[in-house]
Amino acid sequence: MFILANFLSAVAYILEFSINIYMYVIIASAVISWVNPDPYNPVVRFLHRATDPVLDRVRRFLPSAGGLDLSPLVVILFIVFLQKFVVNSIFELANRLKFGIGVMP
Repeated sequence: MFILANFLSAVAYILEFSINIYMYVIIASAVISWVNPDPYNPVVRFLHRATDPVLDRVRRFLPSAGGLDLSPLVVILFIVFLQKFVVNSIFELANRLKFGIGVMP
C-alpha cells in the first residue's frame, strides 16, 4: 500500500505545483491587461494563449460589471478551491493509505 500512497502523494504535489503556476499566470495576465501591452510581444502572446480559453468560458457566465473584468478573480477562487479540496483530499488519502488510519482491512 505504501507504493500507492507514495504515488498519490507525488500526484498531489505535481497537481499542487501546476495549479500554483497557473494561478500566477492568471495574475500576470490580469496585471498585463491593466496597461496597453504590445500584442506581438511573446510574453503577452503566451499569457493570452494560456489564459484566454479559461477566462473566456467564465466571461460567458458572468454578468457585466461596468467594464470591470471579474473573470480572473473567479478563476483564482476556483483554483483555491481545487487546492484546498482536491489536492488536500489526495494528500489525506495518501496518508491514510500509508499509515493505515481509517482504512478498512
